[in-house]
Amino acid sequence: MTGESVPIADLSLRLIAGLVEDPPWRGFLDALRAAVAGDYASLVFRPLPLGTPEARVIHLYSGAPSPPPVSRHYRETLYLRDPMPYHEMAEGRAYRLDQLLHCGEPAHDAYLAQLLAPSGMNHMRMIRFAEHTGTSGWITVTRREGEFAPHVDGLLEALAPFLRAALGSFVALERERMTAMVAREAVRRMNFGWLTLDAQGRVLDADAQGTHMLQAGQSIAQARDGRLTARDPVLRRQLSEAVHELALDAQARPRAMVLSREPWLDLLLVPSGQRMGTTQAAPAIVCYLHADNWSSADRCDQLAQLFDLAPSEARLALALSRGMSISEAAPELGLTVESARTYSKRIYAKTGARGQADLVRFIHRSVLVIA
Repeated sequence: MTGESVPIADLSLRLIAGLVEDPPWRGFLDALRAAVAGDYASLVFRPLPLGTPEARVIHLYSGAPSPPPVSRHYRETLYLRDPMPYHEMAEGRAYRLDQLLHCGEPAHDAYLAQLLAPSGMNHMRMIRFAEHTGTSGWITVTRREGEFAPHVDGLLEALAPFLRAALGSFVALERERMTAMVAREAVRRMNFGWLTLDAQGRVLDADAQGTHMLQAGQSIAQARDGRLTARDPVLRRQLSEAVHELALDAQARPRAMVLSREPWLDLLLVPSGQRMGTTQAAPAIVCYLHADNWSSADRCDQLAQLFDLAPSEARLALALSRGMSISEAAPELGLTVESARTYSKRIYAKTGARGQADLVRFIHRSVLVIA
């Protein structure tokens, strides 16, 4: 296959498709290597000029890589003396090997003799492209025998705008992936999950935590018709009523429910507000689930350590932080209401809270939420 038989449109389409490939752009690099009749094609993202040489390098390739001993030598030693003028290359211009390395300069000769020649990279074309934030990438194609055909420079330079756009999309996707990964880990550590429901309460989608909580099936489950349901008949009726109300009124107030106290599981139903879907049906309701993997006894021990509470105070603090009033918590803890009020004053004094709302904020913003 030659460059004339592979139109730019085909390679640019492969660039777009390659954004979601794993590893990315494998199909593009295979097609490019074939188009230039090369033995090897690579796509590299290197650190910015002020970055350290040890910074992460993304290296994607098609064809036979350097022999393992040669690659190891480069990673361990030679990369420190890499003479290639990566960041000095004019963006969008194809360079030959003799324009990148200068014969007779020791570092350049060593690079050629110790890496390129043993890797069969005797003939080379390289082009740098950069997206608007300054991140650069390099396409390199090499051959062991014979110079590249005249059309190869033009092909690479014609690809430059598409490479630039693809790199910009990749950088944006990587930024969003990193943001999502950090947020997902924080949510996971706080034991939150989510489900989306249609207007009939059928489960449309879920994240990993939501799926896990649903499959555990201790308090909630997915019925045969796909609807979200609760094990307890009273909770099942409340859940059905809440779904019906929220599906009818996008401005309705969110509905919170405690599904289980030991182990703790609660949920919040919120109108989606999204009435138009993209690739699937738009949800009518978002269901946020929150579980506590620690037992109440463990949580009381942690509260006692964090706020210097006595065991009885820690038990009451936990109950208050979970939305119970003093009159509700007292009989569950074997206390009189008067004793519970006395304990609550001690709790507020030790934690610095000015009331139950403050106490809830203090506890749920403490390190316990990610314990």
